Amino acid sequence: MGTDTRPVEIFRYDVEILHLLVSPAHAYFGRARDGAADVPTTDASQVEVVEGKGIVGDRFFGKAAHMDAAVTLFAVESLEAIAAELGAGPFDPLLTRRNVVLRGAQLAPLLGKDFALESGGDAVLFHGGRHAQPCAWMNEMLAPGAHPAMRGRGGIRCRAVSSGLLHRGPAVLVSPVPLDPEQAGVPNLLRPGRLP
Repeated sequence: MGTDTRPVEIFRYDVEILHLLVSPAHAYFGRARDGAADVPTTDASQVEVVEGKGIVGDRFFGKAAHMDAAVTLFAVESLEAIAAELGAGPFDPLLTRRNVVLRGAQLAPLLGKDFALESGGDAVLFHGGRHAQPCAWMNEMLAPGAHPAMRGRGGIRCRAVSSGLLHRGPAVLVSPVPLDPEQAGVPNLLRPGRLP
């Protein structure tokens, strides 16, 4: 048996890294009516990603339970679509507590795939692990109805496959599958049995 020597097709998409959220603690726990915890949150100009651990200084960094989902990526178009549907907003993307907020990135097709984000001369490899499900706090922090509206478009949780830096600003999403940036804000329908 021979090895498959066909070249792997790679797709490159110009995107923008709008926000890089780093927070050492969880802000949303307990009852939403009691309010969010007052924890320091940084919208960094760059972050250090460590293979297998996540973003240095973040609440999920090095946590065994989150190794395969330590970094969350989120398309700002989803948030804009939710705001339009609810007749609210605009919403502050940092309130979603997603680590990497992108413009121009369709993310759902990256689940189960290895892909890269190139920014500022650096590249970081990720593996798309699972959907980043929204929590009921979104109704409190964004607007009533935001929690159900965010289902299927809350972003993806990823494992860091390599170490490197991510920089806010222009970036390139390197994908092994074709993506449609026009679909960045469209919900990815989940299997009915998996909805909460």
